[in-house]
Amino acid sequence: MASLSRNGALARSSSPRTRAEASADAAAAPVAIVDIGSNSVRLVAYAALERALTPIFNEKVMCGLGRGVVTTGRLPEDAMRKALQALRRFRALCEIMEICDVEVIATAAARDAVNGAAFLDGARAAIGHEISLLSGGREAELSALGVMSAIHEPDGVVGDLGGGSLELIEVHGGSMGRGVTLPLGGLALMDASSRSTRHAVRIARKAIEETQTLAKLRGRAFYAVGGTWRALARLHMRQHNYPLDVMHNYRIPADDAAEFANLLERVDSEALADIASVSAARRPLLAYGAIVLDEVIRRAKPKEVVISAAGVREGLLFERLSEEARAADPLVLAARELEQAMARAPGYGDELVAWTDALIASSGLDETREETRLRHAACLLSDVSWRAHPDYRASQSMNVITNSAFVAVDHPGRAFLALVAVLRHAGPDSEGALPVRGLLTTRLLERARLLSAALRVAYLLSAAMPGVLPRTPLRMGDGRLALGLPDEFAELASERLTSRTKALARLLGAEAAIEAAAPV
Repeated sequence: MASLSRNGALARSSSPRTRAEASADAAAAPVAIVDIGSNSVRLVAYAALERALTPIFNEKVMCGLGRGVVTTGRLPEDAMRKALQALRRFRALCEIMEICDVEVIATAAARDAVNGAAFLDGARAAIGHEISLLSGGREAELSALGVMSAIHEPDGVVGDLGGGSLELIEVHGGSMGRGVTLPLGGLALMDASSRSTRHAVRIARKAIEETQTLAKLRGRAFYAVGGTWRALARLHMRQHNYPLDVMHNYRIPADDAAEFANLLERVDSEALADIASVSAARRPLLAYGAIVLDEVIRRAKPKEVVISAAGVREGLLFERLSEEARAADPLVLAARELEQAMARAPGYGDELVAWTDALIASSGLDETREETRLRHAACLLSDVSWRAHPDYRASQSMNVITNSAFVAVDHPGRAFLALVAVLRHAGPDSEGALPVRGLLTTRLLERARLLSAALRVAYLLSAAMPGVLPRTPLRMGDGRLALGLPDEFAELASERLTSRTKALARLLGAEAAIEAAAPV
C-alpha cells in the first residue's frame, strides 16, 4: 500500500495500514506555523500536533510591515522585501526539517493596507503555501483558544496586542465571547499619534472607553498576549529580581502593572535599568504598549495582568485537536513525556501517583483538584535528573523543571514541582537555599514537604524500579502511618527506611510503623 513519507516521497508499506494508524502517523509528524504580523514575521515549528506542544524551532524577523500603514495606507517597500526574504528562508528551513504541515497566517498590516493583496501574492510564492488572511474577529478567537490551551481554567479577557491592532475577547474556562478589534497596535498607535505619547493616550482612551468587552473584566484577569507586552513584563521581572525567568503565566497585580506602565510612558526606555533584555527593535513600542495597558486597567479594573506566551499560533493548533485531546491536561502530559525521555524507569511515575493517591486518601488530608494535578505531575518528574552526579541531581532537577516549556501551570505551581524534586534528592535541609520557595503559599509549601518526604521513602524502598510500590502499601489509620512489607520484600527493611518513614509520619502528625503485610 502506498503512503507519503515525512518528506512527501512515495513509500511502500509491507502491510495494509488502518485509518487510525495513518491518523496517528500524521499526528506524530512535526507541524509549523508562519505568522506574518504587522511588526514581525515568525516561524514556529513543533514536534507534533499534540495537546502539550513541544517547540523545536522558533525564529522571528522584525520586518515592520505595519509601519506607516495608518498614515500612508501602504506596506513599506523595504519591509516587504525583508518579509519576503524571511519567508523564503522559512520555506527552506521547513524543507530541511521535513515539515509538510505548514500553516501560514497574515494579520492586520496585510489586512488593512491597499497593497496588502499584492504583497500576499508574493508571500505565497515565497513561502510555497496558501496564506490565511485573518479578520480581526478571527484573530481574537484564535488568541482566546491559545490562552485556553495554555492557562488552566482562564477567567477574564484576552488582549492580543500586535503591531497593527489590539484584539479583545472574553474567556471563561472552555468558552469564549465575541471578539473585537481596535486599531491600537504599537506601530499603528505610534503612527496615528505622530509619535506623541500624549496624543496616543487620547486615542487609546477614546477607543477603549467605547469597548463593551472590557466592561466584563472588573475583578478578573486580563490575559496579555503579544511581544510588546511580554517585553514590558520582562522588564518588570528584572526590576523586581523575580526568582524565575519564565514569561508564560507571569502575574502582576493590576495596580502594580498600572504604575509600571505609567513609568514606561514617561521615561525614555533607553534610560531604564535592564533595557538590554528587550530587543532594540521592540524598545520604541514599549511606551505605546504601556499606554494601551494603562488605559485597559484604568477603564476595566482587572484583578491582575497575566502574561500568556500562547496566542494565535497555539490557538490554531489547539483548534485542530479532537474534543478528547483538548480535554487532556497538558501539564500532566508534558510531565509524562519528560519521564519517558529522561527517567531511569519510565512508567514508575505512574506507580508513584497511585501510591501517593492511596496515602492522601487514607490520611484524610483535604486536597483540591489543582493540588492533585500538581502532585501527579511532581511524581512523574521526580526522577528526570537521575543521570547527573548524585551531588548535582537536585540542582539539575531545579533547572529542568523551572525552565521546561510547561503550560497550564502558574508560577507557584512550577515552584512546587521544582521544590518537590529538589527536596526528594537533597533532603529537607536544602529548602532554605531555594529562591523559588518564596513563591509558595504556606499550604503549598507544606504539601511540597509532605510529598517530597513520601518520595524519599518510595525511592529508598524500591530503588526506582517498577513492581515494588504496588505491593508495599503506605497507609494512615488510627494515628499511625504504616508501611506494609510482604514476605517477599521483608529484607528491604532498614534503619534508613525506618528513619525516612518516621520523618514522613511527623509531617502527618502520626506515629510510624513498618509491618508485615499480606501479599497484594
